[in-house]
Amino acid sequence: MTWLVTGGAGYIGSHVARAFLDSGIDVVVYDDLSTGSLDFVPDGAIFIEGSILDEDALSHVFERNMISGVVSVAGYKYAGESVKRPFHTYTQNVSGLVSLLSAMHQAGVHNYVFSSSASVYGTPDVDVVTESCELAPESPYGQTKVIGEWLAQNMCAIDSDWKFTNLRYFNVVGSGYPEIYDRSPHNLFPIVFDRLLDGQVPQINGNDYPTPDGTCIRDYIHVADLAIAHVAAAQVLEQGVKLLPAYNLGSGRGSSVAEIMAEIAEVTGIAFDPIIAPRRPGDPARIVADGTAASRDIDWKMRHSLADMVRSAWESRRLHS
Repeated sequence: MTWLVTGGAGYIGSHVARAFLDSGIDVVVYDDLSTGSLDFVPDGAIFIEGSILDEDALSHVFERNMISGVVSVAGYKYAGESVKRPFHTYTQNVSGLVSLLSAMHQAGVHNYVFSSSASVYGTPDVDVVTESCELAPESPYGQTKVIGEWLAQNMCAIDSDWKFTNLRYFNVVGSGYPEIYDRSPHNLFPIVFDRLLDGQVPQINGNDYPTPDGTCIRDYIHVADLAIAHVAAAQVLEQGVKLLPAYNLGSGRGSSVAEIMAEIAEVTGIAFDPIIAPRRPGDPARIVADGTAASRDIDWKMRHSLADMVRSAWESRRLHS
């Protein structure tokens, strides 16, 4: 059994690829290296450089490798930046999926796990988000994730053997391997670490929310836990079992931004008092996910604490500073 991981040279994708290998499953990594790194591709994986927009190249991948399923991680992942680059976002995240799914269909590959996002919910008016919550994306990025889920569902009409699920996750942090780190300039942990390494003080956007400490609460999950869930979903599909169309991967409780800052100060040994900046428009006070269904069906669990997340992220970031 061999699974194809698109975007497998990126921060999340490379963890997924390694989780497959750790489970004894062969992996083919397909990535254009636009944001990924060849150094992130694990030993033992077959690496093929290419774009998900190139359906011919994807078809060759299926022709030359005995692929039994696909985990789709590749895409343009910056929600805020997608507002400035909507056409680019739609091209990468929608046109790319059309090419991938078309190539899968032609090759007769029926198992599919889509890396979706909590951005499909927009700003839900609930404390804990369940899979039944309304989909109301507020950015081109979130919109493309909804369309990606629709495309996965649409495949059922043309392939009676089609089995899939969409995994919706919130804030992915940490590192499962020292050599892999989050390089995004838009995510909280890299932003805070970069400020500390540059001798600057991190900031919190608003401390007057209706939460216990006044700062926003978000759901943070360790990237290695996320990777294991992708593999578990793939294994269930490989066994011929149908999964729900979508699963939330979250803690059900979340952590506040102030708690994150305190943990970062503790782990790094760098004492600081965060700058309190104004609220950002549209930031909800609290968003966490109910992962009950995923816990039941694909062995989802929080195997790492917040301290584990911060420590592993900091160690991998320092290694590459």
